[in-house]
Amino acid sequence: MASLHSVPYLVALITTFSIVILCSLSLIEASNEGFSVELMHRDSPKSPFYDPSKTPQQRLANALRRSINRVNHFRPTSSFSTNALDSEIISNEGEYLMQYAVGTPPVQVFGIADTGSDLTWLQCRPCTKCYNQTSPIFDPAKSSTYKIVPCISPQCDNVQGSCVGSNCEYIVSYGDGSTSVGDLALDTVKLGSTASFPKTIIGCGHDNSGIFGAKGSGIVGLGSSAPSLISQLRTSIAGKFSYCLIPFDKTDAKSKLNFGTNAVVSGPGAVTTPLATNQNNDYYTLTLEAISVGPTKITSTSGKAAGGNIIIDSGTTLTFLPSDLYTGFEAALKAQIKLAVVKDPNNTFSLCFDSPESTFKVPTIIAHFTGGADVTLSAINTFIGDKTMSCMAFIPAGDSIAIFGNLAQADQLVGYDIVKKTVSFKPTDCTKA
Repeated sequence: MASLHSVPYLVALITTFSIVILCSLSLIEASNEGFSVELMHRDSPKSPFYDPSKTPQQRLANALRRSINRVNHFRPTSSFSTNALDSEIISNEGEYLMQYAVGTPPVQVFGIADTGSDLTWLQCRPCTKCYNQTSPIFDPAKSSTYKIVPCISPQCDNVQGSCVGSNCEYIVSYGDGSTSVGDLALDTVKLGSTASFPKTIIGCGHDNSGIFGAKGSGIVGLGSSAPSLISQLRTSIAGKFSYCLIPFDKTDAKSKLNFGTNAVVSGPGAVTTPLATNQNNDYYTLTLEAISVGPTKITSTSGKAAGGNIIIDSGTTLTFLPSDLYTGFEAALKAQIKLAVVKDPNNTFSLCFDSPESTFKVPTIIAHFTGGADVTLSAINTFIGDKTMSCMAFIPAGDSIAIFGNLAQADQLVGYDIVKKTVSFKPTDCTKA
């Protein structure tokens, strides 16, 4: 039986928006009301992370490994310590990068774009200790708009920074032992060629170590708390951003990231669900009340609890379903798909059927979020197939946090409104969006 990791069709998953996408942020359109940028997967041939020596099988295996490791980013045990931003994430395990510019004159930088992280940081000179970076390292001494944040400022409090003299020092530590330490600073950040945002908080890392890609520089935080780029741009973008991710089999198309009025999700088919209020409000958390497979509806007990039960994340490929939903979900699929169940030889997927992707039929699957936001999921959202088998791209979360991954979000315009605290979905052909 052929391995799932040996089929070129599956490799297309790697060249889509899995969001650490390689967000190649080249400005498409800008106006006073909003602007949009292009998104590119990290394994696209145009990506600086692209490694031509890797086989398609190796790229697919790496993407699935990153997806599983990514769960560590959201573990409930993660917390802010007194003088550090702590998060259990494998530091270079994202699917997308963002190209942006920092400083005056602007210096182009590639960073991992992450809806599950907050502080945006990059490597800076002088490097007390820096990991190998092939592109030029940002030199704040050459930027006329660079300014270190005082340690007595509210911005320093927001990252729980410490004082080094009168300057604010941040510390970010990751679950794999990687760290970034440096000055919390203000500088101009540019998205594309014309969208410029002065006095944006960034971390200027002078002591960075761990598993970071040599062609990237740090993290771009698109999370929900105060230090994130989204929160800082809140007024300029009216608190709105959205993305439209292309399906994994359409490798020539490009995904989009939208801001401001360009990010509004409305019209026929659009549904909206409230963001849940979780304990630390660090992630975009939703309440998944139930999931339907054809006529069978499986209701979640965790969906009744305060604080939500599933994180929506652009940096995770697979979906990790709440444990109280998974068992019934798998049983309903087995009951309604009259095919033999086979074992994934690589032990990545929990449920596989003996059917090639080309002929595999999927029952109607609907994710029921709070507020009547029913999101219909197609075969491209729920199964990964090859010439011999089709495997469900949902696995049980177990004791870890549940995550609604980016594969489940493909061909959906997904909009975030951090002012109204909502997430919206609209079925969309993302190749034409």
